[in-house]
Amino acid sequence: MFDVELPLFVETVVLVVDFTIKALAIGIVPENRRPSSSSAWLLLILFLPLVGLPLFLLLGSSRVNNRRHRIQAQANALLDDGLAHLPTVPPGLELPPGVESMMALNRRLTSLPCVPGTVEEVLTDYHGMLADIAAAIDGATRYVHVQTYIARWDEASDPVFAAMARARARGVEVRLLIDHLGSRRYRGYRRTKKRFKEAGFTWHLMLPIDLLRLRWRRLDLRNHRKVIVVDGRLGYVGSLNLIAPHYGTDVPGGTKREWLETVVRVSGPIVASLESVFAVDWYTECAELLDAQTYLPEAGSSPDLAIGGPVNALQVVPSGPGFQTQPNQRLFTSLIHRAQRELLIVSPYFVPDESILEAVTTAAHRGVRVELFVSERADQFVVQHAQASYYTVLLEAGVRIHRYPAPFVLHAKFLTVDDEVAVIGSSNMDMRSFGLNYEISLMGAAGDMPARLRRIAAAYRGPSAELSLADWETRPWLRRYTENVARLTSALQ
Repeated sequence: MFDVELPLFVETVVLVVDFTIKALAIGIVPENRRPSSSSAWLLLILFLPLVGLPLFLLLGSSRVNNRRHRIQAQANALLDDGLAHLPTVPPGLELPPGVESMMALNRRLTSLPCVPGTVEEVLTDYHGMLADIAAAIDGATRYVHVQTYIARWDEASDPVFAAMARARARGVEVRLLIDHLGSRRYRGYRRTKKRFKEAGFTWHLMLPIDLLRLRWRRLDLRNHRKVIVVDGRLGYVGSLNLIAPHYGTDVPGGTKREWLETVVRVSGPIVASLESVFAVDWYTECAELLDAQTYLPEAGSSPDLAIGGPVNALQVVPSGPGFQTQPNQRLFTSLIHRAQRELLIVSPYFVPDESILEAVTTAAHRGVRVELFVSERADQFVVQHAQASYYTVLLEAGVRIHRYPAPFVLHAKFLTVDDEVAVIGSSNMDMRSFGLNYEISLMGAAGDMPARLRRIAAAYRGPSAELSLADWETRPWLRRYTENVARLTSALQ
């Protein structure tokens, strides 16, 4: 309708700028990036430069600032020095074949050795685990350290936060770390902050965004860790956020979703490893250095605990943008390739990179019984469809996919290998957890943690519906298209 011709000079400038953007993208985008991620970014920039370039400048870098890298490097050096007298694996311990080399890998990447630890409880009842944590805090005499991705002081989390307030009132040191954007997205955030202040304990935001103070970073670089330490004697790690199990959300028909979680309570020397992760994050956010003699008294000791039964050989594996080696992804890949008989994966967000997908499908082709437990309906639209885009290749390889029925969200995160090794923690089995989120995982062997987590997976299997390849192939074309778009979007890491 409007045929406007641009001056030749303007057309030339536009063409030169367009060509320059694309030429630079081809040489810059792939640097230190997975092939799938590079391809996704390049497609977006080459075909939609006005959209792709601003997004890449805003979200394209998975690096945190140099200060965070420096702090993590310094922390690793201190751990290497302070724990140099400890072997990677407790002496005399007989581990399943190949496991000791994985623990050596973990130590090289994170500086934390394998130590004994008692898995006192594996908790799955949502309100029960909150009550358990509250009881532990009520028993605190020296300090309480809590770190979580999402915190909201509501009717469900009240026992924990009220216990923290009581602890502070009786003179116990109480420190809390919460992720800024992880918590801010839920209703009641301002009221929660106000109640924290009134309670009197010390708290800080992790990875805060504050434009007025020039505190800016990629928005989806988040601290997703969930760790609780009480007096250096008890530790909790798993998938639980401190919020009501419905997260304040509804689904069609007025029914509330309900998140299902799994958390382990541990004691013994392993608690010092959990404390060290908290201490690094605490220093990173508020520059307060926690005294090692006060808060890590067991870091250099290994009491004579006979490993077996509830006493496991345990190793904490932190990961995230502060590390340049993706420790969790390397651990998961190594464990999956090690599987000989059975591999159970429980993950709310299974969006694998090339190495994880190849490892899982190869295990299935090798004859390993591979079972994947996911939600029938995830709580995030893009993740739901990106995850579903992998189902065909998984089913064709022989992976059994169990979908836990809605409105439940199966948010537990663990895997077991051959009833011999297990990992539980905050890390999803997706590219975001491998490269963008700070995560924490707990690996256990030579004790009963793998068997106890296998029993939980069996309980999830009961109400779940197993997906068949024949049924899956009947889904409509539009859904397949949506899945493929979501898959491409998920690769923009």
